[in-house]
Amino acid sequence: MESPQRDPANALARPISPPASLLHYLLLPDSSCKLATMVSHKEFVGAGKQPGLQVWRIESLDLKPVPKALQGNFYSGDAYLLLYTTSAPSYNIHMWLGDECSQDESGSAAIFAMQLDDFLGGGPVQYRELQNSESNTFLGYFKSGIKYQKGGAASGFQHVVTNDMSMKRLLHIKGRRAIRATEVDMSWSSFNKGDCFIIDLGKNVYQWCGSECNRFERLKASGVAIDIRDNERNGRAILQIVEEGEEPAEVIEALGPKTTIAPSTPDDDKVDTANRKKGALYMISDASGSMKVSAVAPSSPFKQAMLSLEECYILDNGVDKNIFVWKGPKANISERKAALSAGLQFVKDKGYSNKTQIQVLPAGAETILFKQFFGDWKDKDETTGPSKAYTMGRIAKVAQVPFDASTLHSNNAMAAQHGMVDDGKGKVQIWRVDNGAMAPVEPSSHGHFYGGDCYLILYSYRLGGREQHIIYTWQGLKCTLDELAASAFLTVKLDDSMGGSPVQVRVTQGQEPPHLMSLFQGKPMIIHSGGTSRKGGQTQTSSTRLFHIRQSSSRATRAVEVEACASSLNTNDVFVLKSPSGVVVWRGIGASDEEAAAAKHVVDFLGGSVSQVSEGKEPADFWSALGGKKEYQTSKSLQKMVKPPRLFGCTNKSGRLAVEEVPGDFTQSDLATDDVMILDTWDQIFLWVGNDANAEERNGAPKIAKDYVDSDPSGRKGLPITTIKQGAEPQMFTGWFQAWDPKMWETDPMDTIRSRF
Repeated sequence: MESPQRDPANALARPISPPASLLHYLLLPDSSCKLATMVSHKEFVGAGKQPGLQVWRIESLDLKPVPKALQGNFYSGDAYLLLYTTSAPSYNIHMWLGDECSQDESGSAAIFAMQLDDFLGGGPVQYRELQNSESNTFLGYFKSGIKYQKGGAASGFQHVVTNDMSMKRLLHIKGRRAIRATEVDMSWSSFNKGDCFIIDLGKNVYQWCGSECNRFERLKASGVAIDIRDNERNGRAILQIVEEGEEPAEVIEALGPKTTIAPSTPDDDKVDTANRKKGALYMISDASGSMKVSAVAPSSPFKQAMLSLEECYILDNGVDKNIFVWKGPKANISERKAALSAGLQFVKDKGYSNKTQIQVLPAGAETILFKQFFGDWKDKDETTGPSKAYTMGRIAKVAQVPFDASTLHSNNAMAAQHGMVDDGKGKVQIWRVDNGAMAPVEPSSHGHFYGGDCYLILYSYRLGGREQHIIYTWQGLKCTLDELAASAFLTVKLDDSMGGSPVQVRVTQGQEPPHLMSLFQGKPMIIHSGGTSRKGGQTQTSSTRLFHIRQSSSRATRAVEVEACASSLNTNDVFVLKSPSGVVVWRGIGASDEEAAAAKHVVDFLGGSVSQVSEGKEPADFWSALGGKKEYQTSKSLQKMVKPPRLFGCTNKSGRLAVEEVPGDFTQSDLATDDVMILDTWDQIFLWVGNDANAEERNGAPKIAKDYVDSDPSGRKGLPITTIKQGAEPQMFTGWFQAWDPKMWETDPMDTIRSRF
């Protein structure tokens, strides 16, 4: 047998086949295999009819539904099939395989997944989930965590609500965000000081807290204990919290004489988010008569054009234990049906861990995790225009939120989606970084920013009778390293002088958020590509200049100097061209009246005689000034792709600074007060600093946030990064959380959870 470490190019350029047990079922004649003929299982009749989660267990090679109250309980000896349906509808199919499930059960799960995919029209995204290595999508369905139990269907263990008051088991709770409760031996040797355990004695359920576990882990473990009481015991059990060293007699009786408790153990499986972006691309094809896999590109980022609609592909992210299989809409049936088995064989050939996750994605249902490997990914009808704002909730519940400045203070969701805390009519002070100090900018020059400079903008406004502050640190693309360092230092100094309460927003030239653009009240924010605003310090400007004018979703406008060539144009916007022969205002077909009005301010600044040109009616000298006519963006559609927000925690509780994503629909309670959190809303990054975060987390998180966005192959380098302190959150942050409670942290969260015991 060849070694799995052989050259991957040679290893993969050969026929592939499904695993033996799966092939066995796939190839049996219809008359001799119940599974092969059951393309429309009776359980599929109600599948996907209602939004939400449906769970089945494989029992005797058949599907048996799991009661809703016990969904999230998994036997390690079993395989499961899960279907999540959104209200769109769209579908996710998950196969969950326990550590001890048989090959026949895993093969059955694969076939049922394929049949359910066929039943739902081939549109679902398919996931292969393995015990202890589940995807964040999967974990997000179970906000109270998932519980692993010993045994399985063959052992006679049934998913029924028994109200069994003679229960006796020990659950080990791991994770701060992705919560897993694993059944372990009922012995003191299973315990350690750094984790929480649940001693389930049926009538009494004890949450045992090790002396070295932290508050956030205690809170999450309490959620598991409450779930056991409410769902497994129908509310009849009594919950108690027990500290290490204070165990009651019933616990000692159940576990025997207490022995020495092992020290805490670090979690070595966490991977820094910045290292998760390495991928390779392969094509699956049966054009030669047998299924083969061949290399397309050795490393990401990829070009979307590499994906042919007639083929299927494997995106190899094995470094992060992820494999994506993409199914082209025009690929033949055999290639599409072999997608999962091709992924399984690929994992085997590459010698990857058997815990590697596999996702099967039909064209049009690509996830963000897949698309981030492509530097130029565009969804259907998507252009380079701004994303539309959307409401919180799952992706299928998206609704556009029009901007209405008069309701900003009463509509947190709108404030968040448009990135606005108010209408920009507060007090504005601007300083330029000059020789390591802050030099005031004359009010007459407010709104002009030069690429050779850095600026500090202090914005003050009132909300709820209190004065609030935002410090924008604007950094030009052509400023010196000394000025960059000085701008960061001066921001901290200004923040400290104001008691540490301001929100800090770091802005890179060209990535200005809508609220910053709104501060200049009716005038566009004008961004000059180079030079400086120092008197006598401006560099010589080019004789031909081109300014791109675009309006944000909040109706504020910005004029950015771009390369003076025809490919810079966009049919959605207005451009102002200054050349030796005069000034031309070019209006694209999809441009707004507000963008046309903003052009007048740019014209006033540039000076000279003005002519108006509509797209499609340009004179020859217009194209000559731009160096000749070239292709440019001509789609009138703005982006329609919704990119749901993602929340990460930065913690060094395991001994080193690591990043972990919060699965599923996050809530305010997922903000760990002893961590620094990163909220990614696609066009802006928020750093939330918990009051109990330690110095290493506070100091290291900003670099992690910058590395996270700069290393994203989808090209988001330079996004604004906003730093927020616990208790001083602005609406543009709180609006991303449903039912935000400003008084949540006035009461100790542990006191709140104890009140439910």
